[in-house]
Amino acid sequence: MRLLVVHAHPNPASFSAAVCARFVAGARAGRHEVDVLDLYAEGFDPVMSRAEHAGYETPVENQKPVADHIARLQRAEGLVFVYPTWWYAQPAMLKGWLDRVLVPGVAFDMPVPGQAIRPGLTNIRLIGAVSTLGSPWWWWRFGVAAPGQRLLLRGVGAICAKGARRFWLALHEMDSVDAAKREAFLARVEAKGRAVA
Repeated sequence: MRLLVVHAHPNPASFSAAVCARFVAGARAGRHEVDVLDLYAEGFDPVMSRAEHAGYETPVENQKPVADHIARLQRAEGLVFVYPTWWYAQPAMLKGWLDRVLVPGVAFDMPVPGQAIRPGLTNIRLIGAVSTLGSPWWWWRFGVAAPGQRLLLRGVGAICAKGARRFWLALHEMDSVDAAKREAFLARVEAKGRAVA
């Protein structure tokens, strides 16, 4: 499977970077083709300009500012996000990537009255997310209803191939878990990378 792994953390020495590296190692060991898109390392600009916003609903024009990212997305069969959860959601860098790259004519077709949007990412048959969170799992699930997870797996998942497989891996209470729990999570992430299909 051709995987696009989108990583968003500003520190290349972070635990998030280690998580990304282990997922990629597992995926490559599982003989998957992996394209790693490290948004901070590549200097991606998450801010949609006024001109870009004005052309948002105009296919072809809306693709020009992020053509390379769109091409990488369209080559993929699996889309995996690796990031820390900050304030219950993705870092602004990743949210900006979603805003600028998942445009009409690529990710979906704009709805007409009485119809839902039509999926455009029908090449994506696997969507997943791997994240670290400071909150305990019970607060994430029941206190705030998992907003970042829902955005990716339900929201973005809805514009992928019908029946696309989805997965979510999370390390909760990231700031207080011990080294053994961190290593166990890394092993779980690597195993998931190897097993994706």
